[in-house]
Amino acid sequence: MEIKRNKYLRDLAARRGNGLVKVVTGARRAGKSYLLFNLFRNLLREEGVEDDHVVEIAFDLRSSRPLRDPDVLLAHLEPRLSVGGERYVLLDEVQLLDDFVEVLNELARMPGVDVYVTGSNSKFLSTDIATEFRGRGDEVHVLPLTFGEFIQARYDGEARAWADYVEFGGLPLVATMATPEQKSAYLKNLFEETYIADIVERNGLRKTQELEDLIDVLASATGSLTNAAKIQATFKSALKSDISLNTVKAYIGCLEDSFLVSAASRYDIKGRKYIGAPLKYYFEDVGLRNARIGFRQSEENHLMENVIYNELRYRGFSVDVGVVKRREYDEKGVQHPVTREVDFVATLAGRRYYIQSAFAIPDAEKAAQEKASLLGIDDSFKKIVIVKDVVNTSSDEHGIVTMGLFDFLLDPDSLER
Repeated sequence: MEIKRNKYLRDLAARRGNGLVKVVTGARRAGKSYLLFNLFRNLLREEGVEDDHVVEIAFDLRSSRPLRDPDVLLAHLEPRLSVGGERYVLLDEVQLLDDFVEVLNELARMPGVDVYVTGSNSKFLSTDIATEFRGRGDEVHVLPLTFGEFIQARYDGEARAWADYVEFGGLPLVATMATPEQKSAYLKNLFEETYIADIVERNGLRKTQELEDLIDVLASATGSLTNAAKIQATFKSALKSDISLNTVKAYIGCLEDSFLVSAASRYDIKGRKYIGAPLKYYFEDVGLRNARIGFRQSEENHLMENVIYNELRYRGFSVDVGVVKRREYDEKGVQHPVTREVDFVATLAGRRYYIQSAFAIPDAEKAAQEKASLLGIDDSFKKIVIVKDVVNTSSDEHGIVTMGLFDFLLDPDSLER
C-alpha cells in the first residue's frame, strides 16, 4: 500500500519554479527518496511533464559512483538539460557528490532548470543553505510518518495502531512489516549499522563507546530537562568516564545533525525571552528511541509527549518548552515565587498555542494540576490540554480546551477547533 505524504507534496509543489534549490532533508529511512523519486515524480507525470524533461540520479548507488565527480556529472547533465521548456533535476543523497554546493549553485543559475535534492545530514545541507547557497536554497524537512500518515497502512482501529506506533515508530518500512519481531530487529540493526556508523564516519569520531553511552542517556531521559553539564556529571558518576564538557556538546551536535534528536529550548512566557539551558531532547522517531534501549523503557506518557512534539513540528510550528513564573499563596496564606512548566509553546506565523500533554486525567485534582501552569498565562493565545483518554473536545470556564489525543493527531486543523 502506498502511504500518501500529501503535506510534503504540497510543500514541493508550492516551490516549483521558484529559482531555488529545493533541499529535502531528514533522517535515514524517513522516506525522502520515495517522496522525491516516486510521489513527486508521479505528480509531475500527472501534470503532463514529459519523462525526458526529468533527470534522476541517486548518488548512493554503485552505478552512480562516477557521477560523484562534479565535472563528470555536469557533462552527463548537459545534453539532458538542453531540451526546451522546464527541466527537473532530482538528486538523491547529494552530500556524496564532491563540491556539491558549487554544482547546485551552477544548476540553479541555468534558465528553466528546477533542482531538487535529498540528503541525510544537516551538517552537509542545512548549514550550507544559509551560507554557501547564498539565498538559493529552500529546505523541506521530512519527518518519519506521523500517526495520521501511519494509520493509512492499518485496518485494525486507532487504539491498536497507536500501540504499534508508540512502540515501533513511524519509519515507512517499519509500518509495512508484519510482526513485532521483524520491526524490532530492523530498528536495532538500523540504529547500529546505519545511524551510529554514519555519525562516526562523517564526524571522524574515535570514542564510539562514549557516543553510544550519550545516546542511551538521552533515550532514557526523553522529554526531561537536561544540559551538557548534567550529562557530563552522569558520565563521571555512573560511567566513571572523564569525558569533557566540550566533547558532550560536540556529540549532541552530531546527533542533531543526523536528525536523530531535536532540542526544545526553554522560553519565559511572561518575560518573552529564551532562558537557555537546560533543554529537552526528543527523538525524531520513537521507534528508534525504543530500539536503542531494548524496548525496556516504554513509558507511554513520555512517548506520547514525544509524539505530540513531532506532530507540532510536522505542522510547521517552532516548538519550545514554556516557563511561567508567578507568585502564589500557600495553604498558610504566604506568597512564594513559583515556576511552572508548559510542555509546549507552539508558534507559527503570528499564531501561538500553549499545550500540555496529560496521559490521563482521572479526577479534578489531576485536572487542576495539569492546568495550573496554563492559568498563569495572561495573554489571549489558545491553551490546550491533550489527553490520551477519548473525550469530547470542550472548553472550561477559563477557556482552556481539553482534547483527546486521537482527535489532535488525526485532524490537521485540530488546534483551530
